[in-house]
Amino acid sequence: MAAAAPLPLFHHPDYAPTLPPGHSFPMSKYQALLPALAAAGQVVERCDPPLMPPEWLMAVHDPAYVDAVLTANVSPAIERRIGLPVTAAVARRTRLVAGGTFAAALRALDTGWAANGAGGSHHAGPEGGAGYCVTNDLAIAAHRLVAEGRAPSVLIVDCDVHQGDGTAQIMAGRADVITLSIHAEKNFPVRKARSHHDIGLPDGTGDDAYLAALGPVLDALLRRHRPGIVLHQAGVDVHADDRLGRLALTDAGIAAREALVARACAAAGVPMAVTLGGGYGDPAAVAARHALALMAGWRSWCGSRDGGKSDAPAYAG
Repeated sequence: MAAAAPLPLFHHPDYAPTLPPGHSFPMSKYQALLPALAAAGQVVERCDPPLMPPEWLMAVHDPAYVDAVLTANVSPAIERRIGLPVTAAVARRTRLVAGGTFAAALRALDTGWAANGAGGSHHAGPEGGAGYCVTNDLAIAAHRLVAEGRAPSVLIVDCDVHQGDGTAQIMAGRADVITLSIHAEKNFPVRKARSHHDIGLPDGTGDDAYLAALGPVLDALLRRHRPGIVLHQAGVDVHADDRLGRLALTDAGIAAREALVARACAAAGVPMAVTLGGGYGDPAAVAARHALALMAGWRSWCGSRDGGKSDAPAYAG
């Protein structure tokens, strides 16, 4: 495709609050995302995310925990489990990120595809945060979409290298929010939750085996459940060079994965909203991988809906 249409992206400077010096979480990758997209030649339609109202956070998380987050009064023990200090800036970030994922979903319902330039915080469970995740934007957005009648059902497609255990716990037993997690079986978390559908991969799984495992399951779930929308966790920590990954995907493999998901959704007539997900290492390098993933998904969606004839999205769901 000669020139891609502007990529619809919810993004905010407050997605990247300052962490203590030397902190292991690459928060600055969120600042580096827009420059990475620009460097790759991708024009972006940047949209401002709204703050998610506290009551929707409390709809999937313990209200006392949410109160502690919003007042920046989380206990040291829970902060250790999260791995981040929950400051006022981090509390604002979690509301913005949840708002961005929900707003991206609403945009996708209107136009077919949209992305949030953060999110995919899939380790936060009913009782609280974990694994760098303060609240679970995927679960919050999915629950609100169904509760407000925006979508009859939601399929969460989690392609992070780590299992989406918090999302699985929150959505256990529900038939209107279906969870699919494809991940490295031996990676964090040690104790896996039970998603509706789990694909645990052995260490070192590369491009071809990964795509062969994901494609048929995704196609089957889209046919079986006919979701009103897909929320996609597009983690790039599946990359062979990721600091916390145990899989071995290449740049080309990540791009092929995103194309696979986008084409499957487009073929099924299901809109999709994308969240960034995990990626660990040098922030600039990780941001470039996130940019690659977003571009591959967006351009594949546009091409699928247009029959490859133009770059403009033509969703008619």
